[in-house]
Amino acid sequence: QVQLVESGGGLVQAGGSLRLSCAASGRPFSSYIMGWFRQAPETEREFVAAISSWSGSRTYYADSVKGRFTISRDNGKNTVYLQMNSLKPEDTAVYYCAAQSGYNFFAQYDYWGQGTQVTVSS
Repeated sequence: QVQLVESGGGLVQAGGSLRLSCAASGRPFSSYIMGWFRQAPETEREFVAAISSWSGSRTYYADSVKGRFTISRDNGKNTVYLQMNSLKPEDTAVYYCAAQSGYNFFAQYDYWGQGTQVTVSS
């Protein structure tokens, strides 16, 4: 199995920035497509961003975060990042890191972290 551990969440003022990290262990990392999802209270989980395997040359973002969030990966550290800028209160959620061994961003994500809380105050 692949173990994923998120970190970097916290409390930030609207307009501020946070960088989330997701450290992977247990399996080779670079061959996985990696994604970020989030879930606010009393809502369903929603897709945030994804990055292609290996070099991470392709990325895809939800419309709600496009232009504000950036996903990246460092295969040497087995880590994927989510840089979040211009944060809004509606970005408040538990953010989850996920991995899949498929070949496109829309394939099923097989492994999930436990989540990290991001709270944006107005």
